[in-house]
Amino acid sequence: MRQSAAQTDPEYDLIQDIAAFTHDPYGFVLYAFPWGSGPLSNHPGPDLWQTEVLQEIGDLLRQGDRTGAAQLIQEATASGHDIGKSALVAWLILWAMSTYEDCRGTVTANTEAQLRTKTWPELTKWHRLSINRHWFVVTATAMFSTNRAHEKNWRVDAVPWSEKNSEAFAGLHNEGKRILLIFDEASAIPDSIWEVSDTATLDTSTEIIWAVFGNPTRNTGRFRECFGRFRHRWHTRQIDSRSSRIANKEKIQQWIEDYGEDSDYVKVRVRGMFPSMSVMQFIGVDDVDRALGKKLELNQYQFAPKILTLDNAWEGDDEGVIGLRQGLQFRILRTFAKNDNDVQVATMLANLEDTEKADAVFIDAGYGTGVVSCGKSWGRKWRLVWFAEASTDPGCLNKRAEMWKGVKTWLKDGGAIPDDQVLYQDLIGPQTVPRTDGKIQLESKKDMKRRDLPSPGRADALALSFAYPVADTTRQRMEESVSKENDSYNPLTHGLRRN
Repeated sequence: MRQSAAQTDPEYDLIQDIAAFTHDPYGFVLYAFPWGSGPLSNHPGPDLWQTEVLQEIGDLLRQGDRTGAAQLIQEATASGHDIGKSALVAWLILWAMSTYEDCRGTVTANTEAQLRTKTWPELTKWHRLSINRHWFVVTATAMFSTNRAHEKNWRVDAVPWSEKNSEAFAGLHNEGKRILLIFDEASAIPDSIWEVSDTATLDTSTEIIWAVFGNPTRNTGRFRECFGRFRHRWHTRQIDSRSSRIANKEKIQQWIEDYGEDSDYVKVRVRGMFPSMSVMQFIGVDDVDRALGKKLELNQYQFAPKILTLDNAWEGDDEGVIGLRQGLQFRILRTFAKNDNDVQVATMLANLEDTEKADAVFIDAGYGTGVVSCGKSWGRKWRLVWFAEASTDPGCLNKRAEMWKGVKTWLKDGGAIPDDQVLYQDLIGPQTVPRTDGKIQLESKKDMKRRDLPSPGRADALALSFAYPVADTTRQRMEESVSKENDSYNPLTHGLRRN
């Protein structure tokens, strides 16, 4: 049987192959470049963190296809130096352009020099290595289709930013198709550029991928806020250069020896973390950094009482949190959306109390009174905590300040928290309120909302565990049992019957 010309044309096969990667950027990167040979002979494929970003974008696109959800994907990556950010930027551009006809995009960076000498040359290099390089032209300022009928609509432009001409970033629309927006070294790109770029996300029925990368050089600004008040909008990750395959490990070790692992210099350039606390910040980044993901020996916390806490959702966009602290170890057991059904929350809490064999259960009284009422009807001895009640510490204005002071001291004493970026941001978010009497007062949740910070529910769940002293009932029962056994085996009375 004779095959058609299309079936025997290699170009037709190439088009079909690449079309299969429309929602699979990772598959495209593996297919499009000659990994393990020629210029890439020492490179078996993308690094682990690059793979995670590519696969996450693909998963989200496919999920949107299945559910019909809006196709707005926002990825934010803060990292140390020398991890391959520019290579990933190039791959995203080549994948987005290769797999969607008439894709449009804009790429910018912290400076015009970065854009012209690093970001764009990296794209040129990977374009030259790509299996379909003949589909596109890369100039000093743009990449566009070789098909003249599409060269104005099927393109990505390198656009230096200017606060005096922020309108250059407005008007990027591509109704019903695909938009790619990339910020390289995003920490130094001013808020005005971010705000104007937001308008590109308004298109409906359009695939929109907004990816931002950078060293976390500044503790303020929109890049920082991707990991703070806007974290519910962004898929975030923080990459330590030491985990990168290509990073210069010897140079990194020199930095650590010269400046110290907890210095801002190393945090920003190696660990992918934002610099230390601001003047009004209550809990410093350094203390939280030391606790984040820390592993403890069992004997550092197992002797202590288990304290179960519930911080119920404050408003509709907040989450409810159930946490557990035992000594220096804190865990998040459950998070859930705002739930008006107190019985369901109480049932969840009771099950966890039994499973974890908790010694005490403390619940934020603000939105937890109904939960405690349910627990009381089941014979549970749960205790309400009023954040505004008087403090037992004369240096604190109220119970909330007292509990957060407990968290601050606990962190300095070696407390350990899970590798949880939401909890991390919660802990460093609240600021203090200056007072003439010198007492510690934290800003209210409403004030935090006015600063566009979310309610710190996960950190409040930790703070609740410091509300009141708790005896270790498990340990007490064991000691009582041992005492009885010892008492029954008194060598002076052994063998004698007690009356």
